[in-house]
Amino acid sequence: MSIRQEKFARLLQREISIMFQEKTQSWFEGIMYMVNEVAVSPDLGSAKIYIGFLSNKSKGECMAQLDYYAKDIRKLLATRIKDQVKKIPELHFIYDDTLEKAMKMEELLKKLNHPE
Repeated sequence: MSIRQEKFARLLQREISIMFQEKTQSWFEGIMYMVNEVAVSPDLGSAKIYIGFLSNKSKGECMAQLDYYAKDIRKLLATRIKDQVKKIPELHFIYDDTLEKAMKMEELLKKLNHPE
C-alpha cells in the first residue's frame, strides 16, 4: 500500500473503532467489535474492514448484525470524516479469526509447558 492508502486506512480504523465503542449498547446489543485491520483500494473507493469480536453469539449472527448496520456505519463515518476526504469508501466487513487462533496457540503452549 502507498503512504496515502496507509494514512487513509488508519483514519478509517480509528473512526470506525470509536463508532463501535459508542454504538456497542444501542446497535450491537453488547457485542464488542474490534477493528483489527483496514485495507484500502488504490483509488480509496472501497475498504476491507477486518473485524474481530467478543460475544457468546455465533459468528454468523454477529456478522449479520454488522451487515444490517453497514449503511448506517457508512453514513455516520461520512459525517465524521467529510472534511478530511473527498470520497467515502464502500465498506466491506470481513471476519478476522486472529484472536481465536491466538487463544488456541496459547492453550497448546500451556499444555506443552504443563503436561498432565
